[in-house]
Amino acid sequence: MKCNAGGIDRTLRIIAGLALVALAATGTVGVWGWIGVVPLLTGIVGFCPAYTLLGMNTCPTKKD
Repeated sequence: MKCNAGGIDRTLRIIAGLALVALAATGTVGVWGWIGVVPLLTGIVGFCPAYTLLGMNTCPTKKD
């Protein structure tokens, strides 16, 4: 898996994922809040399968 999520993208995914999981754990948003696991994991790993399907890449490329 090649990195396709950049730093800001990853940070926002982790924050949003943690927020949704926390809201689900406290019962504020219900069961659907557990969908926050998806952005949390993609933010941690740095790879988003949807970006691959859409041909997107926010990860800066290294120039030699």
